[in-house]
Amino acid sequence: MLRVGLTGGIGSGKSTVARRLVELGAVLVDSDVLAREVVAVGTDGLAEIAATFGERVIGPDGGLDRPALAAVAFADSESRQRLNAIIHPRVRQRSEELIAAAPADAVVLQDIPLLVENRMAPFFPIVVVVHADEEERVRRLVERRGMPDADARARIAAQASDAERKAAADVWLENTTTPEELLATVEELWSKRLVPFEENLRRRRPVTGGAPVLVDADPEWANIGARIAARVAVAAGSLGRGVAHTGSTAIPGLPAKDVIDLQLGVASLADADAVRDALQDAGFPWRADITYDNPKPPGTPVWPKRFHTSADPGRRVNLHVREVDSPGWRYALLFRDWLRADAGARAEYLDVKRKAQALHRNDPDADGYVEVKEPWFDAASSRADIWAASSGWRPSLD
Repeated sequence: MLRVGLTGGIGSGKSTVARRLVELGAVLVDSDVLAREVVAVGTDGLAEIAATFGERVIGPDGGLDRPALAAVAFADSESRQRLNAIIHPRVRQRSEELIAAAPADAVVLQDIPLLVENRMAPFFPIVVVVHADEEERVRRLVERRGMPDADARARIAAQASDAERKAAADVWLENTTTPEELLATVEELWSKRLVPFEENLRRRRPVTGGAPVLVDADPEWANIGARIAARVAVAAGSLGRGVAHTGSTAIPGLPAKDVIDLQLGVASLADADAVRDALQDAGFPWRADITYDNPKPPGTPVWPKRFHTSADPGRRVNLHVREVDSPGWRYALLFRDWLRADAGARAEYLDVKRKAQALHRNDPDADGYVEVKEPWFDAASSRADIWAASSGWRPSLD
């Protein structure tokens, strides 16, 4: 089962996207619908609202008088928190019941308007954000819902900003074209990403395909790394000792393969094994065939770890789980920080990466890492240590 978090600002077209995904086969769990369901006539939720805010919020038909409730519940933050304390736990419980009832191979679409505002993105293997610019959203609210212009702008201003949603989005759907173009994009998302992601997740199977190639540095790598690191941290829970973005995509301006390397610190490899299933459920299948860092010459101590990759066909990830303060854990952070600080070392490393890629291109059976990169790494290690000593470097997750 794959749980997809779907969100977007008011007037963005999120409902259109949800409707099409349901038509394609997704199971919808709509928070707005559930928020009404849990306070319907005869529910304990409605009874608690009446007990908390008074009978004045109950209409003549015995149902909730929403304008009357809004007048008292949104008058101040304390009242709003009291209302949320009644509704949100019930919505969560009902959501979990619906998810538990879904088929094992379902793509469960959780439509949550305030997903970003409530910092829920790290709890989903993938988050889809539907976007339209503010003026277009205002136009839709005014023309289609009859909302006064000032009210529409106030509603938009009260929600998360575009930048905040962008930071949470694994998929950013621009809804500023024709309805046909939007639906075509949604259909492609379903067939090429969500369906294979669900199967990979269920089968604990990593993404397969051709080896990634060097590309120009992407300024978004830092944001992507932070977003996925937050997801890993939530999955690891109390056994995690911090998640760091490492590897080439963590070095600004450095061309790299479009693969996010992350390092999860743990107190022991027993803890790494204990969080294995949670990491797999979050979208990071375990690779049982990789149990230590790159092979060293015979007789050299190895650096043990646990290794996970990505089940998401739209985002490759290498997740290295290492003991905090172990040589491998320290080296991953040191190498990253040294290359960030030393332009000459960065240029050398890029040249080595290009040679390794060219070697593999000319001879697919050649191991570019062993033949080209490892000798450079062996020599660079002592240089990085000298830099660390001279600069006063200390390991940092940032």
